[in-house]
Amino acid sequence: MPAKAAKDARIVLTGAAGLVGQNLVVELKAQGYTRLVALDKHAHNLGILRRLHPDVEVIEADLAEPGAWAEAFAGAAVVVQLHAQITGKTRDLFDRNNIEATRHVLDACHRHQVPYLVHISSSVVNSVAKDDYTETKKAQEALVVQSGLPHCILRPTLMFGWFDPKHLGWLSRFMARTPVFPIPGDGRFMRQPLYERDFCRCIAACIAHQPEGAIYDIVGDTRIDYVDIIRTIKQVKQLRTLIVHIPIGFFAFLLRTYALFSRKPPFTADQLKALSAGDDFKGVDTEAVFGVKQTPFEAAIRESYTDPTYSSVILKR
Repeated sequence: MPAKAAKDARIVLTGAAGLVGQNLVVELKAQGYTRLVALDKHAHNLGILRRLHPDVEVIEADLAEPGAWAEAFAGAAVVVQLHAQITGKTRDLFDRNNIEATRHVLDACHRHQVPYLVHISSSVVNSVAKDDYTETKKAQEALVVQSGLPHCILRPTLMFGWFDPKHLGWLSRFMARTPVFPIPGDGRFMRQPLYERDFCRCIAACIAHQPEGAIYDIVGDTRIDYVDIIRTIKQVKQLRTLIVHIPIGFFAFLLRTYALFSRKPPFTADQLKALSAGDDFKGVDTEAVFGVKQTPFEAAIRESYTDPTYSSVILKR
């Protein structure tokens, strides 16, 4: 299928300074795209993006507030909607950044007649878990579907890779700093982690070919228990950390206690519930649909946490 987006097309990325956005900029530049526009409200992380990619147009903006940032959508061939509130103590943060910001982005797309939108949703819309993130991601996806804009939707599972301030990135750094690493229960919670670079290649395929109205569940090919993820990180980083199992109830108590003293806890009690919810996600064959053969899990972990170029660059939460 011939590409619909030229390499010199104007591509606007919202939430571009976050985990997916930073990886996507690397991937799109590697594929030859030359007119990338990055919007985000996180000044520190935007600074990292500016330093790494001085050729990218960077705009600091809070998308939950109407503003001049919407003019950046003029002439855009594709908008990739990445912004999301993933963790937070109160519902209003999720409403503001997952719902209100999305309304404003969709309005800007309509105003400037953007011909195509790639929306990054989440596998949680298929989850049995019920929390603020899950509910607002469902509402966000509904806004996109109802917008009338030509679009596709990608629903990734838990991701890991370069720049990660949370999830496996945080766990890998914590493991390197502590002699003892706690695991909730027996740790036999099946996960399907998705490597960021593989996911960004799927996004790039959607930018290029623009499937109309398609919804893709993007799942990591490897089915692996949480405890074995931790053991793989330990092995790849050659750590001597002792892995200790803690009853789930006590582990949840420790998370709630930690959250009292941390404005942005890296791992929450809600996420522990989601971890142990027993989800088993089904996804498309990324090689057949996007031409993306997924990286073997251990190789992806090694590249994520030992690569000399990007593994030491960590975003702020």
